[in-house]
Amino acid sequence: MDSARRLGGTPRCLQQFRDKMMRAILLAALAVLGLTGCSLAPLGATEADPTEFVMRWDHRPEAPAWTEASLAMLDVGAPAGHLPDLVPADIEAWCPAYTEGTRAEREAFWVGLLSTLARHESTWNPQAVGGGGRWFGLVQISPATARHYGCNATSGDALRNGEANLACALRIWAETVPRDGVVASGRGGVAADWGPFVQAEKREDMRGWVSAQPFCTG
Repeated sequence: MDSARRLGGTPRCLQQFRDKMMRAILLAALAVLGLTGCSLAPLGATEADPTEFVMRWDHRPEAPAWTEASLAMLDVGAPAGHLPDLVPADIEAWCPAYTEGTRAEREAFWVGLLSTLARHESTWNPQAVGGGGRWFGLVQISPATARHYGCNATSGDALRNGEANLACALRIWAETVPRDGVVASGRGGVAADWGPFVQAEKREDMRGWVSAQPFCTG
């Protein structure tokens, strides 16, 4: 979503100062962690609104709420707000235009990836329960995993709320992607917790869909 609109009319100079401060803090944190798989690259302009991009769940009536909730997690200063600043080592395979993309396009990539994962985990059914009652919701998260990563939704019932489930997934990605330096390579990045990324047919379906979207083609 357009930063100016989200800030509700904050003067542009103050907005730019805040963005620069957040970027400086992020750079310092990554340096301390010694991350080598991911790099940081300059972002383009932020005029575009990522809600204008098509997501794979857009046929669902809940789609606008799901997209908005996911984007809120990717906002500057939010729990997953650093994901659009990262350039994972395997990003070219998933989103060829990502490195040169605007922040809005990078945000759209992460939400798009989430929307295509939800197809394989639950066929976009927020009430889905799998694994003999162990995994819940749109992208099938267990309460134990949710608690481990500090998600707000930590019960089966809570994880069957679509927005809460997606927010939890992005909180997990915010740790595993910078930790491993990849989107999904081997069992690193998001593949560490989601089986479809290590199953060739499903992985290729997800990669093929997201890499063909306008936010990944430039």
